[in-house]
Amino acid sequence: MTEFTTRPEILGTFGVVTSTHWIASAVGMGILEKGGNAFDAAVATGFVLQIVEPHLCGPGGDMPAVIYSKKKDRVEVICAQGPAPAGATIEHYTAEGLKLIPGDGLLATVIPGAFDGWMLMLRDYGTMSVRDVLEPAIFYAEQGHPMLARVSDTIKGLADFFEKEWPTSYKTWVPGGAVPAPQSNFRNPVLAETWKRIVAQAEARTGREEQVEAARDAFYRGFVAEAIDDYLRDAEIMDASGSRHKAVLTGEDMANWRATIEPPQTYDYHDWTVAKTQAWGQGPVLLQSLALLKGMDIGAMDPAGPDFVHVVVEAMKLAFADREVYYGDPAFSQVPTGHLLSDGYNHDRRKLIGAEASHELRPGKVPGYDHQYDLTLSMLSEMSGTGTVYEPTMAHLSEKRGDTVHIDVIDRWGNMVSTTPSGGWLQSSPVIPDLGFALNSRAQMFWLKPGLPTSLAPGKRPRTTLTPSLALHQGRPTLAFGTPGGDQQDQWQLPFFLRYVHHKKNLQAAIDMPLFHTSHFPGSFYPRTSSPGEIMVESNIGAGVLDELRRRGHKITVADPWSVGRLTAARLDKDGLMRAAATPRLMQAYAVGR
Repeated sequence: MTEFTTRPEILGTFGVVTSTHWIASAVGMGILEKGGNAFDAAVATGFVLQIVEPHLCGPGGDMPAVIYSKKKDRVEVICAQGPAPAGATIEHYTAEGLKLIPGDGLLATVIPGAFDGWMLMLRDYGTMSVRDVLEPAIFYAEQGHPMLARVSDTIKGLADFFEKEWPTSYKTWVPGGAVPAPQSNFRNPVLAETWKRIVAQAEARTGREEQVEAARDAFYRGFVAEAIDDYLRDAEIMDASGSRHKAVLTGEDMANWRATIEPPQTYDYHDWTVAKTQAWGQGPVLLQSLALLKGMDIGAMDPAGPDFVHVVVEAMKLAFADREVYYGDPAFSQVPTGHLLSDGYNHDRRKLIGAEASHELRPGKVPGYDHQYDLTLSMLSEMSGTGTVYEPTMAHLSEKRGDTVHIDVIDRWGNMVSTTPSGGWLQSSPVIPDLGFALNSRAQMFWLKPGLPTSLAPGKRPRTTLTPSLALHQGRPTLAFGTPGGDQQDQWQLPFFLRYVHHKKNLQAAIDMPLFHTSHFPGSFYPRTSSPGEIMVESNIGAGVLDELRRRGHKITVADPWSVGRLTAARLDKDGLMRAAATPRLMQAYAVGR
């Protein structure tokens, strides 16, 4: 029996691209048509998303990717998460009178990592030139692209603030003093010139890899870094703290950093193996949730019923509680991931999932980590703000939220990419003069209390929420998936994956099903608040399900139908058939393929 879906599941054998914007997906498919591979297509798609979804990602942001290279025959992670600058010490920030790092402005900026990550992907896995992958972004920045209504609304909500406090952003986003109207043709000619100059400097060298290295040098040790350094040396701007602050990032910080390739964190769930980033990202919470749920009969539950929602939410609460105590940059602190994913640990933790909704943060105790456990809970009790701010935001100025984007690509050779670029949104910090883009605000994920895995320190990666996924079925790379959404990313990916694995939904049907998430634990974004026991559920799950969840003690916030999550996914079958799907929510994401 054919399942009803909002869109068809895309099928093909040549290649598939799915992303959070239709133009970007079309660009990625165009790269495949020109003979590029999945990595070339992902890079071009990523740069275009910076243009068409500037409220969600930008050149000054960050980018993790989980990839499978057919040539190398292994799954790897590209970490393009820039670390804290050399001057980013707890002492400096507390001397500024801060208890939390602001959610925007210059103090929140870490080294911009996305560009180097894209170039590393292009150099080591791609086949095309710097010009090939940047030309689509140059076109849309120079010739224009349709202004999304959400981008227009974001700019409108911030226009007065930009004019008063961030004049460089006002010049870029309110050209001629008028907020761009929805569906108007918007251009960013300054950014187009930046990319053209990068291409020109790359082509001053011979050889594809040499040109990629020249592009990296131009950004991190050349004119881009110089422009950033020149601006930050004197700029002192207003941020979410209500005060003006100077940056700590310098050109020297940028010059001394490179993106890296590292092994993924994996977990075996029935006949699937799910690959995520290590614990410098939140990815292992999905693996911990799977470890808890492996001992339950998920397949016997109605995938849109109260038992399913309750059990999945309660498992996520436990996994995210452990995130707060144990996750952080493994280069700075030992993360007990093996213990957190072990059968014995999860056998005991699973007993905490009862018939009623939990309203307490309940991290597990890992031997040897008692001090860290106590210190984290003590700090969180001191910072016990309530209310939900679970995505990047400038709520002190506007209700317009930032977020993230996502890309999945599979090519005819079997290469696969799942990547979740983010940061450097138009609302994160002022536009750098002569470059046409803003820096990121990722440092807000650090705590200003010493002794924690997520305590601010120079050179440390913030514990990002960016969490792309790649899954192997019976050892064969099969499924790439992900979503924007801050702390919700793994919360939306988990029910999607469970419904796909246990209930045999096709990709589009699994994406279309009603989504939910909890704000039970402290958010990763300023002002780091939580709402214990609260879950948000799309109303189309049904009044009966909502009533039963309330009876079990969940505090329900009912969301409009088709308003939660921006999932995309792509699959490669054993026989070579490819599948792809994208959420209908917000009417932006699209899957293409043939």
